[in-house]
Amino acid sequence: MRFLKTLLWVTVIVGLVVFATNNWQPVSLRLWGGLRLDTKLPALVMVAFLLGFLPVYILHLTQVWRMKRRILVLEGNQRTMSAPPPPPVSPHPTYKAVDPI
Repeated sequence: MRFLKTLLWVTVIVGLVVFATNNWQPVSLRLWGGLRLDTKLPALVMVAFLLGFLPVYILHLTQVWRMKRRILVLEGNQRTMSAPPPPPVSPHPTYKAVDPI
């Protein structure tokens, strides 16, 4: 499984490098108030990707953290509830008088 994960990351990085080298062109962005931002296209694409990815990733991490806490609480409650109940108290034997023969 580690091999597949490494292979996936190497493929993604090689793809990004190929994209960056083939599209290394200056791009001019018109911002508010007549401001202009001159940057290279790969940098702009990476920043746009991170602006979209990071909030969702942070939301995912908080949900995973919350679910782990919830599971730990439920497992702790289960441990305390799953303790075997004390054995039932047996009733005292009743003695009946026997008629002498």
